[in-house]
Amino acid sequence: MRMKIWVLITVALYASGAALKADADDTVEHNILRAIDHNLPAAVQTLETSVNINSGTMNFQGVRAVGALFAQELEAIGFETNWVDGSGFNRAGHLTASYGNKGPKILMIGHLDTVFSKKDSFQTYVQVGDNKVSGPGITDMKGGDVIIIEAVRALKDAGILDGVSIRIVMTGDEEASGRPLPKSKKAIVDAALWADVALGFEDGDGNIKTAVTSRRGSVGWTLEVTGKPAHSSQIFTDEVGYGAIFEAARILNAFRQELSTIENLTFNPGRMAGGTRISDNAVTATSTAFGKGNVVAQTVHVSGGIRALSPVQLASAQAKMQQIAGLNLPHTSAKLTFGDGYPPMAPTAGNAKLLALYSSISQRLGYGEVTAVNPRRAGAADISFAADHVEMALDGLGLMGKGGHTVGETADMVSFKRNIEKAALLIYTLSK
Repeated sequence: MRMKIWVLITVALYASGAALKADADDTVEHNILRAIDHNLPAAVQTLETSVNINSGTMNFQGVRAVGALFAQELEAIGFETNWVDGSGFNRAGHLTASYGNKGPKILMIGHLDTVFSKKDSFQTYVQVGDNKVSGPGITDMKGGDVIIIEAVRALKDAGILDGVSIRIVMTGDEEASGRPLPKSKKAIVDAALWADVALGFEDGDGNIKTAVTSRRGSVGWTLEVTGKPAHSSQIFTDEVGYGAIFEAARILNAFRQELSTIENLTFNPGRMAGGTRISDNAVTATSTAFGKGNVVAQTVHVSGGIRALSPVQLASAQAKMQQIAGLNLPHTSAKLTFGDGYPPMAPTAGNAKLLALYSSISQRLGYGEVTAVNPRRAGAADISFAADHVEMALDGLGLMGKGGHTVGETADMVSFKRNIEKAALLIYTLSK
């Protein structure tokens, strides 16, 4: 099947010029687009309803409520739905849905949770201008979820959904992944192992003229540094050395000097505490420290993250960071630890071909070319857990806008209909 997918994409790309333009009145495509138009008012209402349900990651009741809303819509189309309980990874859980057993196997990925808690003041869907709507999670990514639903609904209404096999995974913890990560992401990985193609409906960089063929992975790290406590009058002597804070500063600055110019690699120390004694709470992301100016610092804790475009780039950077952390100043020591996190979605030839097909559909609809997002402008996303297991993957197909993760999150509703159309026609093309 996967070789057939490659051949299909290649043939479709060759056909995407004059032959497809001559086919603009194709009855099936016309029926798909007509179904999207007919269903659009109800789709907007579904979007509004979902946005008005708070589903901050740790609001388990709200996440389940959004999942139930979307499950109802998918069941009406003919999907079999299932709720994956999240108690094993301390989250609400995930919505999965499946349809069909013929044709190419396509995985569609969304998420139910947002960054906005029940206590946030930003809670409501609001029209803010012509074709502009503000609301918590409207672009990240309830709009993308509804695009998934409406694309498959249009295919069903046009009578061609039976030509493909679809699995949908909408996770409940994309914004703050549950642990252990293998349990949290099992639903996506299992679906990806089944699939030929993975499509993600995040909002990418918010530009309808782009889509995502690669994402950098995101992994956490911690640095623990110790020094010899002593009266500050003796710092820099052979007996006392340099203390923990100077050693931590040396390490962090060496990271910057030796790694900051590598393309697509970034790393950030996000929290730091040092002194005579410290405490650190990873759950609440808070640290406290006690220290005095006349005492050489005994301990430092630094928490940070690193992003890389490929597993090879990540491994190389980690090795260099470990080397730097091991070259300690006198009477100091350091321990650098890397945690788990989002793997990279590496750029591949398959991803590029899928983007080319998607772009040809956009151009045929009169919406212009779609190009690849610069990976520096795309954060981590759930599709990264699927990308290594499929022949080709494409993300950033959701509702576009600006201000994600802020009280200014606003959707450009022009992109709502257009991206439903492009997604539906992409799946239809794959079905042929």
